[in-house]
Amino acid sequence: MVIFWVYQKDNSDIMQFSKIPGIRNEHKVILFALSTCGWCKLVKQFLMENEVEYDYIDIDLSEENEKEEIRQIIRDRGGSVSFPTTIIDNKILITGFRKDKIKEALNF
Repeated sequence: MVIFWVYQKDNSDIMQFSKIPGIRNEHKVILFALSTCGWCKLVKQFLMENEVEYDYIDIDLSEENEKEEIRQIIRDRGGSVSFPTTIIDNKILITGFRKDKIKEALNF
């Protein structure tokens, strides 16, 4: 089941995320992806196989103003704008499909 939620910063436009439920939900996991990206699909698959709850947005399917806001969110956390980008607990930024780094950040 996919649940949708929105992100709104101050009075700016609202971004719609998809929530994938999982039994591992002690960390806040956000994935910025592209719908056509093979590496992004691998991150989604890895998180689902490991029953990690996460939220994602496919940036290429977003409105133009949302795309710029996503880029800024990534830059503000010290990342380069490339996909997939995973943010864990609003602190740890992982660029690319890095199972080792995701496992380490999620403590499994």
